[in-house]
Amino acid sequence: MANMESLVQRLEKAVLRLETLGSSGRNEVGSTEGSDVLAPYVEAFDEILAGPVATYYKLSKELGGDVEKHASMVNEALKFQRGFLVTASQCQQPPQAELTQLLQPLSNKILQIQEFREKNRGSKQFNHLSAISESIPGLGWLTVTPKPGPYVKEMTDAAMFYTNRVLKEYKDTDKKHVDWVKAYISFWTELQAYIKANHTTGLSWNKSGRIATAFHSAPALGGAPPPPPGPPPPDTSCSASTENTSSRSALFADLNKGADITSRLKHVPDSSKTHKNPALRSVGGTTPAGPTPFKAATPSVKPAAKKEPPKLELQGKKWVVENQENVSNLVIQDTELKQVVYVYECVRSTLTIKGKINSITIDNCKKLGLVFDDVVGIVEIINSKDVKIQVLGKVPTISINKTDGCHIYLSKDSLTCEIVSAKSSEMNILIPEKDDFAEYPIPEQFKTVWSGDKLVTTVTEISG
Repeated sequence: MANMESLVQRLEKAVLRLETLGSSGRNEVGSTEGSDVLAPYVEAFDEILAGPVATYYKLSKELGGDVEKHASMVNEALKFQRGFLVTASQCQQPPQAELTQLLQPLSNKILQIQEFREKNRGSKQFNHLSAISESIPGLGWLTVTPKPGPYVKEMTDAAMFYTNRVLKEYKDTDKKHVDWVKAYISFWTELQAYIKANHTTGLSWNKSGRIATAFHSAPALGGAPPPPPGPPPPDTSCSASTENTSSRSALFADLNKGADITSRLKHVPDSSKTHKNPALRSVGGTTPAGPTPFKAATPSVKPAAKKEPPKLELQGKKWVVENQENVSNLVIQDTELKQVVYVYECVRSTLTIKGKINSITIDNCKKLGLVFDDVVGIVEIINSKDVKIQVLGKVPTISINKTDGCHIYLSKDSLTCEIVSAKSSEMNILIPEKDDFAEYPIPEQFKTVWSGDKLVTTVTEISG
């Protein structure tokens, strides 16, 4: 009987693992199922998939709705991560540019998971979606050195802000949600232990293995066929879209000229107007020879601006992070107190800054996430949109200027921070309270009156 129970347990784990990984014949990056002996650290990762991940996926299906849809995306991301571990176990580490290309499908999937949360802000399961969305960049540990474990710990903490809300809402009403939280957090906890045991200073590659890009390029997630090795062909659909956008922009530019747009028109005399000359209507609508009919001038279409290459490098005392797009695992570490960070035109990306630095500037960025330890000077957000900032240590001043959408998570050590804002909207400060955060909006509207000897300005609160 004991042997029978053991066999049943093994079969249950096998079924859960198959359900988690799916039934596709080629799930890994660079590996055909069954063609190679799995490395010990791949088998160790499989145990996580068969344990807390399988439980999380099973409970997500039972909860249904948006949580189930979200879990399917997470499942695909984990399938890719498992496949990438297979590749690393059999291949040499590629150059950084090739590594970025290999991991692009994972970055795209992480972005899809986060966008799903943004598109479903009205969902009754929004806290569940947020817990996943805020922590899923932790799968980017594959590129973090020398300490990927602490990076995953930070992403786990980000999830717990929202899982605590789930527990608070359901702990006395529905135990299934509580079990869902436990399974999801357990995955991240076990992943930290797994990394500490197998990839302490970074992902372990096979120094005597094959070339990764020649072995196989990363498969596209979501059912699309894998791209061929080497650089991808030019995207003609993107070019066509750019041309259409440019044409529409030129058209709107002409429309915005108002009365000036008619300056190119030729005057048509009354003798040539059919509504004022009945004789013209009697001959089948034809008009006598006269001025050449007006032909609108074709607006010149300016060529699309050349997209600058992404950059993350130290230039003297300045860390420059520019033109990063859809990258969820940017990390700056080994910092010094005299250094500053300048982040420019980064879109849908997440940047983590380790250590204590002088200042941080975010300029013209969209949907950027920033996590940092300590800043001795100022953090500036300028001309940006939908920026989220988490302070883990201390910062004396945060400046928000010409920015729409800014959420700042303060730590207990940074509650004395001064926040200066101008020409900005949708700003919220989140203050830690026990195991949760309380959200406080920064006023956007003010009332100013003349008191007789000076102007007096007060905050205007809109009710209703």
